[in-house]
Amino acid sequence: MTHAVAGWSIRRPWTAVVLWIAFVAACLAIGSTVPARTATSLESTVGQAAKAEQMLRGAGLADPATENILITARTGRLDVNAARAAAAAVNSRLSALPEVAQIGIPVTADRKDAVLLPVVLRGDPDTAIDHLAGLRAATDAVAGQFPALRLAQTGSASLTDGLAEQSAKDLDAAGVISLPLTLVILLVVFGALLAAGVPLLLGLSAVAAAFGLSSLMSHLLPSTGTTSAMILLMGMAVGVDYSLFYVKRYRDERARSQGHLDAVRIAVETSGHSVLVSGVAVIVAMLGLFFVHDVTFSSLAASAVLVVAVAMLGSLTVLPALLAGLGRVLDRPRVPLLWRFAARTREPRLWPFLLRPSLRRPVWTLAAAVLGMLLLTAPALGMTLSQPDVDSLPRAVPEVAALQRMAEAFPGEQARHKVVVAAPAAQSAQVEQRLRGLEGNVEDTTLRTSADHRVHELILNTDVDSESAEAHQQVDGLRERLPDALRGVDATWAVGGDTASSMDYTANLDRALPWVVGFVILATAMIIVVAFRSLVLALVTAVSNLLSVGAAYGVITLIFQNIGGGKIVSFVPLFAFAVLSGLSMDYHVFVLTRIRELVGEGLPTRTAVARGITESAGTVTSAAVVMVSVFSVFVLGNGIEFKQLGVGLSTAVLIDALIIRALVLPAVLTMLDRRTWWPARPQSQPHRLVTTGLAVDDLRPAVVHAQAAGPRSAAK
Repeated sequence: MTHAVAGWSIRRPWTAVVLWIAFVAACLAIGSTVPARTATSLESTVGQAAKAEQMLRGAGLADPATENILITARTGRLDVNAARAAAAAVNSRLSALPEVAQIGIPVTADRKDAVLLPVVLRGDPDTAIDHLAGLRAATDAVAGQFPALRLAQTGSASLTDGLAEQSAKDLDAAGVISLPLTLVILLVVFGALLAAGVPLLLGLSAVAAAFGLSSLMSHLLPSTGTTSAMILLMGMAVGVDYSLFYVKRYRDERARSQGHLDAVRIAVETSGHSVLVSGVAVIVAMLGLFFVHDVTFSSLAASAVLVVAVAMLGSLTVLPALLAGLGRVLDRPRVPLLWRFAARTREPRLWPFLLRPSLRRPVWTLAAAVLGMLLLTAPALGMTLSQPDVDSLPRAVPEVAALQRMAEAFPGEQARHKVVVAAPAAQSAQVEQRLRGLEGNVEDTTLRTSADHRVHELILNTDVDSESAEAHQQVDGLRERLPDALRGVDATWAVGGDTASSMDYTANLDRALPWVVGFVILATAMIIVVAFRSLVLALVTAVSNLLSVGAAYGVITLIFQNIGGGKIVSFVPLFAFAVLSGLSMDYHVFVLTRIRELVGEGLPTRTAVARGITESAGTVTSAAVVMVSVFSVFVLGNGIEFKQLGVGLSTAVLIDALIIRALVLPAVLTMLDRRTWWPARPQSQPHRLVTTGLAVDDLRPAVVHAQAAGPRSAAK
């Protein structure tokens, strides 16, 4: 079917281009008319903590949204009297706002360096972000009256809003940097502006279409703050790479004196096949993240699947059409020095030199390469995972800076556990009595009951840090004691709170890890089996992917934990594994396809490996540089999770494109020789015409524009 689609696009190139533009425009129209749905705090919680929050919300006992007005000195010591006067002025203004339910008593820090005014908002906590404008206006108005003081607002709603705004800024900055950088790389590769622009335009159009469709998709799978970044990251990486494979193969075939349409046809059958296989591999790998049963992972996976699917669709439709329609115009306008560099036809020297150890001494080369990658992996054995805390959030966000100053002025975030029990109203008194027995040595407790006396909440405000081992033990103890405490009561129960939520999130990742890893490895291996009919290649693929991912983990741990002194964000390793397992298939499939072509032509495996890797080295290296440039831009952002992802993905792509392709893969294939393709063996097959039986002459009307560029544009 893909051949038929590509054949139709080749026969009617400009119709295909117009339809693609219409498709992208329709997607953008959908995105502008359908508002995206963002995941709620409840949807972002997992495990027993999510169950507790759901029970509280159903009973009308959910905690309201709370904002904090922090008053500190801009310079020097704080004038406490002035700070309290400012707090009173803020109180007066906020009291008139309908969205404010309650204003607390101003609290002065022990060191007299800050005054804190808590504000409770009305309504659904998940929509509190829509009511922040009035609070900010009131705070700003009072700040103008006290120029010596710094009045800052922070809380769950304002923090979410500030981080989202910063994420949008980082995304814009990433686009501003990555687009010209990618264009420069493509100009070096192709030496012509139009040839460089085609991959970039396909990548941009795939990202634009996916942005629009993601708004519609969010009503099935709610989006998170990382959705847009994921679409840009994956869309530019795969969209540009897929096009690069096509254009490079098309130009190589033209350089071998193939006719214009023959070159397009061969590019579709070879690079098109590679794009199809690698795209399916990326999609399947990302689908593995659904085993986590977490809204963040599901949103990231769905976004990646969406943009990769759009990029694949473009590579099978509009890209062959552009190649067929543009013809030699694709090489215009030429950049003088870069064109001379890109058009060189001399035999490469670097890659034959790099491949020499693998071809002559494959065993020793493989052993040395694997040992080196295992050494890179070693730091990952001490990897410590953690959810982002106050110190890891970007201080460039004003709300984060305020939160960090508040933590310094009022240290010690204490664990607050919630024990929630649902039981028949007739057993209300019995449940309250049993819950009181769980208070233990905790002095600060609160017992709340719903209006219908069916749901009860015991709040335990402890004096231990919320992320301490003792707090974790308290949650485990409550969960162990509750079944016995409620024996004889027809009740359902759950223990929640921030500590329980963090514990459940980590436990959920631990549970999902073997499922995700197993699914991704087996699924990508099966794709190799279907594509190449080789069980041996499937095994080689799985092992090489694990080596490159392990090395990337080691580099992340070394930079951010061993050297940086921090911790690895808990979702990064699992997410990076799925992404890398899919993206590594790009180069793997492209190289293996070329090697199989040469073996099918009758070359011995060793010779086919040497020629296949050497001939594809330029394309693979160029694609790797494009991906690394896209991923590296995210290191410049403010979010620690994207810094870690940027470093990990860039490292893995470099390792995969250079070490795996230059040392590990050729050494393994040379050692295996004919057994590489077991149980099948590549058969020599002539290139099939992708136009469902039409002869090349029947396609000449499709290239009128190309022929108009000069007599040499005609198909030979």
